[in-house]
Amino acid sequence: MFRLTNVVIGIAVAVISLSLWAYINKPEIHPAWPQRVMGFSFSPMRADFEPEEKNFPSKKQIEQDLALLAGKTIAIRTYTVEDVLAEVPQLARKYQLNVCLGAWLGEDEKQNAIEFPRFIRVARENPNIVRAILGNETQLHGMVPYSELIHYLDQARKKLRIPISTAEPAHIWLKHPELVKHVDFIAVQILPYWEGKDVNTAVEHVFGVVKKIKATYPKKPVIISEVGWPSKGRSRLERDPPPDRPRQQAEASESNQAVFLRTFLARVKNEKLIYYIMEAFDQPWKSQYEGSVGAYWGVYNANRQPKFEFTQPIVRVPNWKVLASISIVLAIITFALLLIDSRAMRGHGRSFLALISYFAATAIVWIVYEYSSLYLTIGTIIIGVLLVFGMIGIIAVLLAEAHEWAEAIWYKQRRRSMDLLISTDTDLPKVSIHVPAYNEPPEMLRLTLAALARLNYPDYEVLLIDNNTKNPAVWQPLQAICEELGPRFRFYHVDPLAGFKAGALNFALQETADDAQVIAVIDSDYVVEPQWLRDLVPHFGNKQVAIVQAPQDYRDEQQSAFKSMCYSEYRGFFFIGMVTRNERNAIIQHGTMTLIRKSVLAQVNGWAEWCITEDAELGFRIFEQGYEAVYTPRSYGKGLMPDTFNDYKLQRYRWAYGAVQILKHHFTSLTGRETTSLTNGQRYHFIAGWLPWIADGVNLFFSVAAIIWSVAMMLFPMQVDPPLVIFAILPLSLFCFKMAKIIYLYRTTVNASMKHTISAALAGLALSHTVAVAIMQGLITQNKPFFRTPKLKTPSRLLKAIADVRWEILFVIGLWGSTCGVYMVQSDGGLDLQLWMLLLLIQSLPYVAAVIMAFISGIPLLPAYYDQDNDELIAPE
Repeated sequence: MFRLTNVVIGIAVAVISLSLWAYINKPEIHPAWPQRVMGFSFSPMRADFEPEEKNFPSKKQIEQDLALLAGKTIAIRTYTVEDVLAEVPQLARKYQLNVCLGAWLGEDEKQNAIEFPRFIRVARENPNIVRAILGNETQLHGMVPYSELIHYLDQARKKLRIPISTAEPAHIWLKHPELVKHVDFIAVQILPYWEGKDVNTAVEHVFGVVKKIKATYPKKPVIISEVGWPSKGRSRLERDPPPDRPRQQAEASESNQAVFLRTFLARVKNEKLIYYIMEAFDQPWKSQYEGSVGAYWGVYNANRQPKFEFTQPIVRVPNWKVLASISIVLAIITFALLLIDSRAMRGHGRSFLALISYFAATAIVWIVYEYSSLYLTIGTIIIGVLLVFGMIGIIAVLLAEAHEWAEAIWYKQRRRSMDLLISTDTDLPKVSIHVPAYNEPPEMLRLTLAALARLNYPDYEVLLIDNNTKNPAVWQPLQAICEELGPRFRFYHVDPLAGFKAGALNFALQETADDAQVIAVIDSDYVVEPQWLRDLVPHFGNKQVAIVQAPQDYRDEQQSAFKSMCYSEYRGFFFIGMVTRNERNAIIQHGTMTLIRKSVLAQVNGWAEWCITEDAELGFRIFEQGYEAVYTPRSYGKGLMPDTFNDYKLQRYRWAYGAVQILKHHFTSLTGRETTSLTNGQRYHFIAGWLPWIADGVNLFFSVAAIIWSVAMMLFPMQVDPPLVIFAILPLSLFCFKMAKIIYLYRTTVNASMKHTISAALAGLALSHTVAVAIMQGLITQNKPFFRTPKLKTPSRLLKAIADVRWEILFVIGLWGSTCGVYMVQSDGGLDLQLWMLLLLIQSLPYVAAVIMAFISGIPLLPAYYDQDNDELIAPE
């Protein structure tokens, strides 16, 4: 692990990572902040205040805020005279601050009737009030009828000697020229962010708006009642860009806030304009009314600390060096863990893992940094913790996938030989072949038994155990076939027999010849090659070898497009995953084409009848005893695939549910809390191998949560934003990474064509929901019944096949409907909304894949037929 090459690779990638951090955070020189600005929008609310609940700051707190602004601004603009806020002008006079007094007019007419006379009184009592603004964006949001607003303005102008106006964005002033007749000046709100302007053109846009207002109303003074930029929040797209240029995007960030305000302040010095920067202090309470961005318009945060540099060059992330250092340390630790027992890996693989480690570490650091810098409530803290745990899970899956990719491709040589061994007949032990069967077609089993009769092996027996088949017309022909094949073949019909397949195999073990030393197991549909036992049994010459395993393979892939796709998907596990697992003696034993030392099988008390994947569980127990397994990627027998998509799903459900049973039952052994002979490499492969299935289970909850979140975004577009960009990038990255891995490994390792590679990816995706349900049910239930995969079954009709994916169809409708709904309601959203919609669509792909697979499986099979003359099942050309 601590080789010089590993150190060099780690340092090289660290330098690259640090260089990227430095490049992204390259200092930018912008005009310095002036000693004093014209004015600030002022609200003294702090993080724990909520004006809607009549929770206001104390006079002392207000005075502290005014003291902070003293000497930094000439004036402040207020928005209401409710409660203690009516005393702001009097307190501001102490710090030589002029006031633009605001009165809040809303939909509550009774509150308006209280607010207005108090506004008049405060304006009369405080000589430092230089102008007043009655109502803030009342026409934009339809809070006050136009006639009522005019009445309030006219009354105020009669009763006060200071200039009076109301504040609205430019398009309202341009749309209502009659409103101008009832004000002494035009108070225009210009917030380029809400209009989706790029920060680099935003300042020019501000002065363009002012110029247009002045040109339209040349006799009225114009002031900018709000101008600013948020430091956090969702991005916004420009609503109506000119046809000759692409749509711009406004991004909320501290650096963009600094760039906009410092550039604006430098430009406004040359203009005779009164302006109020939006705003002095962050207002966390606004997030529930304006979305997350509403909390982040302040030049100072809620703790009254400046959010950016006023005079120094602007850096995108001011403390990037600390974040970069943390990410590098985490990356080095991750890289070191991935390189444990990596002596057979080439430099390309190590470099690949180094890059993935730095990407993963940087992502985690950035997520934690971004989320922790938000104003958090109990609810958002809980959501954040869940999201961070989810992101850690995604990172874990990403690292496991990357590790398998590296070990599958970039190896110097295989550490455990898969070469065949040569033995003489006198050295070969007796083998007892067990064939469990339940309600299997006799014509299929005739092929299986005939192939076993042709084995090129000196000493073996075949035990066919038919368990619980009720129809004599099914099991009696099997008895006749065994009698025809001679004394090597013994038939048992046992009814009743508990324990499903495991029960049948345990029964066979009791009937096995005493002199047999090796147990072989095949499924009832497998046609084996004559050399199967002769090639593989010699591995038992090594006393530590307890399992010899050949891959599952199939002979009916040409029968339909559906089966061809299934065949492509199966091959990935047996020719990629099993090969890499074999390197650390950690293969999954599957219950066909497997050979087991009889004495070891007895030592571990046979097959587990409580587990529906009794084969994988047996292999795990054998590894716990310190024995070895040998895997060869060469096919020695071929069976039949499920005939319907529903059976394909049920088979995968059984595998995934059984995996959870094993994880739960052997948890202490897997985690090292129980002393067994399991190696760390074996523990790693069993956990990492099943991690993607566990991720599918978690992903089911994510799909439901994504639909609920999207519905909330549609119902409350101003209050509910899409999740932060960082939370969308990681799932998207994992999806792209897994697709790239499948394509690369299938093309290079399995030597699959692009058609078969795409088929494998589609078939694998189609099982995601099934796996997710199996994982979730496996966590909360104990013993689901064994699901048999029927053979030579009549294919489902199309409507039946589609009905079998009804839940997947509902998820497609939910996710696609959410995408369309969010787009229609929040069409001005920027990158974060676009990524969220993209994530919803990608989230739907497994469900779409299931529907496609169901449709394809509903296409009639080409008929296979049994050729009695040649004793074989003929698949169509």
